[in-house]
Amino acid sequence: MIPFRSFIHKSSIRKPGLKRRVMLMLGAIISSLCLFIAIPFIASPAAQAQQTFTGTPAEKPAYFDRLLSVIDQDGNRLINLFKDIHQNPELAFMETRTAEIVAKELRALGYEVKTGIAQTGVVGILRNGDGPTLMYRADMDALPVEETTGLPYASTTRAVNDDGEEVPVMHACGHDAHTIWLLGLAKAMVELKSDWNGTLVLVAQPAEEGVRGAKAMVADGLYTTHGVPVPDYLLGMHTAPGPTGVVVSAPGTRMAGSAHLDAVIKGVGGHGSSPHLAKDPILMSAFAITQYQAIVARAIDPQEAAVITVGSIQAGETANVIPEESQLKINLRWFNPAVKETLVNGIRSVNESLAHAYGMPADKLPTLSEKGSTTPLVNDAAVIDRINPRLANLLGANRILTDFPATTGSEDVHLLKGDNETIQFGFLQVGVAEPALFAQAQAEGKLVPFSNHNPNFQVDLNAIPLGTKIATVMTMEFLQK
Repeated sequence: MIPFRSFIHKSSIRKPGLKRRVMLMLGAIISSLCLFIAIPFIASPAAQAQQTFTGTPAEKPAYFDRLLSVIDQDGNRLINLFKDIHQNPELAFMETRTAEIVAKELRALGYEVKTGIAQTGVVGILRNGDGPTLMYRADMDALPVEETTGLPYASTTRAVNDDGEEVPVMHACGHDAHTIWLLGLAKAMVELKSDWNGTLVLVAQPAEEGVRGAKAMVADGLYTTHGVPVPDYLLGMHTAPGPTGVVVSAPGTRMAGSAHLDAVIKGVGGHGSSPHLAKDPILMSAFAITQYQAIVARAIDPQEAAVITVGSIQAGETANVIPEESQLKINLRWFNPAVKETLVNGIRSVNESLAHAYGMPADKLPTLSEKGSTTPLVNDAAVIDRINPRLANLLGANRILTDFPATTGSEDVHLLKGDNETIQFGFLQVGVAEPALFAQAQAEGKLVPFSNHNPNFQVDLNAIPLGTKIATVMTMEFLQK
């Protein structure tokens, strides 16, 4: 299906070290385009059967058909809610309208609702007798991206960001779908209340972009001040541009650690006609950006994953003025914590070395600050082992990918654990690309029809009820009687 599908089979890779390096390379290429590519799309046909779920589907519980029926009957409402939230996206920590919708829907269903956690976070609690406590999380924030999908419900929203700039806003990473899956799950669990025992905690989290929201909710007293029950299990899902109906549900490390850094390169302003009387922070920044990649190329073990991306450079207002400073917004990805340390120290050394080379005094050396970070996301095998036999009934075993390279995409959902290390955790990546659109992209030689954070990112409307079913099936596995 994807051009990589027979790469491993045909390329005579036999040495373990070489094979591992090639797989890391492929994983980096793929994950730079999107959060999700399934193994059948990069492996040989013979390998496919080994990479999908090979266990025995669980026996269908008595409530299974009713679960599907409840969600099917709720499908139109969920799709309309999805379109509304998609048309009204909100940036991190600004999700006031979305939070109000979530709180209203949960209250109407009888949940105990807590609001204003880390500014806009919402928690709904449904107690249903003795049993385990399960937390399901969805994130609500959108991105400063201008939508180009042409959909009738496309976003035309603009908002002022944290820097005071007006920017376009779009749900370019599927958090609108995540929110609706949570609301669909909330209603289904009420309808199925006679079939489960325990406590269900639903978390609508702000600010996943920038990986700040989960930490902020815990720091704001999620489990203390706000009295949210500490869960036994924490679950979540994320959209991905694979075909609707295919999921990645695999144990172990699934996503990289990430950090967002702001670097301020200081200079001496002056007239563009007299650069010798100024010290140009833009030129220093340009050299810095190119040298950052030498950190990856020459300071990191080639078998380790490491990414440095400068996503924004902000400096100056006009062509004939050399500004006083330049700001770089930097994103890092890693799996090994030691790699992060090397990247951060390397960036700081590059910045300060350039400042010294340009004669900047000690009180005008560059500054480097971390704005948000998360550790690698690691699924507990015991949780995944319980989920997959249930999902096999819903999706089919050949649509559950259980072994493929971890991506350098990142998440902060697991940081909702706080200091509670005994919480068991599971996180799925869910395909949301309309299958015909995906097939067309394949025919055109593309990996996927669009990627996360792309202005053409779009969610197949059929993935709204299906994602709700996936969330409900795996939640019921841990709470069913």
